Amino acid sequence: MTTSAPTAEQEARVDRALAELVRGEAAWAACDLPRRARLLEQVRAATAAQSEAWVRAAAAYKRLPDGSPLLGEEWMSGPYPVLTGTAALAESVRALAGGRSPVDGFSLAEAPGGRVAVRVLPHGIHDRLLLSGFSAEVWMPPGVSAARMRERAGLGQRRPERTAGVGVVLGAGNITSIPVLDVLYELYAHNRVVALKLNPITDGLFDVFSAVLAPLIEVGAVRILTGGADVGARLVHHPSVGHVHMTGSAATHDAIVFGAGAEGADRKRNGTPLLTKPVTSELGGVSPTLVLPGAWSEADLRFQAEHVATQRLHNGGYNCVASQVVVIGSDWAQKDRFLTHLRAALAQAPTRPAYYPGSDDRVRQALDAYPDARVLDERVLVEGVDPSAPGPLLTTEYFAPVLGVVELPGNAREFLDVAVRTANEDFAGTLGVNLIAHPGTLADLGPALDEAIAELRYGTVAVNAWTGVGYLTANASWGAFPGHTVDDVQSGIGVVHNAILLDGPERTVVRGPFRPAPRSLVHGELSLSPKPPWFVGNRTAAGTGRLLADFAAAPRWSALPGIFASALRG
Repeated sequence: MTTSAPTAEQEARVDRALAELVRGEAAWAACDLPRRARLLEQVRAATAAQSEAWVRAAAAYKRLPDGSPLLGEEWMSGPYPVLTGTAALAESVRALAGGRSPVDGFSLAEAPGGRVAVRVLPHGIHDRLLLSGFSAEVWMPPGVSAARMRERAGLGQRRPERTAGVGVVLGAGNITSIPVLDVLYELYAHNRVVALKLNPITDGLFDVFSAVLAPLIEVGAVRILTGGADVGARLVHHPSVGHVHMTGSAATHDAIVFGAGAEGADRKRNGTPLLTKPVTSELGGVSPTLVLPGAWSEADLRFQAEHVATQRLHNGGYNCVASQVVVIGSDWAQKDRFLTHLRAALAQAPTRPAYYPGSDDRVRQALDAYPDARVLDERVLVEGVDPSAPGPLLTTEYFAPVLGVVELPGNAREFLDVAVRTANEDFAGTLGVNLIAHPGTLADLGPALDEAIAELRYGTVAVNAWTGVGYLTANASWGAFPGHTVDDVQSGIGVVHNAILLDGPERTVVRGPFRPAPRSLVHGELSLSPKPPWFVGNRTAAGTGRLLADFAAAPRWSALPGIFASALRG
């Protein structure tokens, strides 16, 4: 990575933090499982205490005004997943402390190809009520038996005294829960003490993160640093550091591992990285949404168009798993009506500042590559992309509000076959893929649907849900499809979240209702969920998000009526 040299003060700060972590590793090794579970509960309590300040700090750098419904995104992707994640991880640690497997209490099923699937959502009555109609399974690789999975679950907490040195986490700049969740995964899954280097975009969260992670900082297991690429380079190349984990883009990964510019490209071609220590990563890519043809009502078309717009525009489009290309049927009789509703959903979504660096430049690059694209209130929609010559839409992650449309022929089954092949072979990255299909179409497909899911090479597959639900599910795994290497990293190496600490999960499969309540009930879907609070057009998202975070901090029956009332008004 080509950077300016850090100042003497920065070098001293990095060296001091790493020296403290080297000493702190012994203190972490001395923490038995009951104490580690208590530390997670303390982090959870600190998160609850800091949640208001957390959302304010995130809103400040994203320039979201007070009272905006978009603040719901900050509640639901900031403190909420840390609150649920610490609770789930503490449950796993307590299971291990009691001589049980973290998998105990979760139902198992068979998935195609000799796979074992662990049902991680719903997990308990509260999930069944708050996420009615949603489910998630973690699929293990073919050939991993249920007994072997159970035996290996627990990862680094199976032998807590055997710590694994010092790791660096290079924090994300978009979703604010990522840095904290990544630190927890390094500590608990891999048993490494952690130096967290914040992305400069999130420096305003330094005080919040310091308070949230204070129990682990006091033990000596975590240190937080700020600074630019120069500080990051000092950290990752430091001899005290044995492992690096990062969230970002494949291009940033390659700059860190091989160096920037032509010299870095030469090193990558020659297989001679600058950074030779192990690197894991959660990176982006070009996530597709496959819309299967079927007989939809006008309300279905409108709702699913807003669903797709949400998959692109949540957090302004600055999500590693934001949908970038919608794949629809060229022979679908309702194609034109769906596109009409999609244009309206993109144009009517709330406006927000382009806070992420380089966003405007990436939008201009998309418009240069596709001069016939529509501009809908600063969102770019590229229709009629030729799948045989798609250009950068399928190979370049824009990380901006740019959405393309690719059309493929055939009825539902024929379309699914060719869409799966296209998603696997022509799209950059393997982080997540969405499928949207009418319940009647799913019934007609039968076992072919699960076979298609098994064939898709993506770390999270969502059916009638957004893959972001997988991110929010603490016990689900999150990361690229396994098999990538540093010289062809795609969407990354390894997984995070995975609070039941499964060893080597293959993917997460999320399913949701095709329609919101009450239409779902009218049409025979067993789901009470209204329009999800993460939808960009949800009018009560801020209030619902705050209530959900409050409930995650202290689950209680008395809070449920208020959550339901707020969600129904959305």
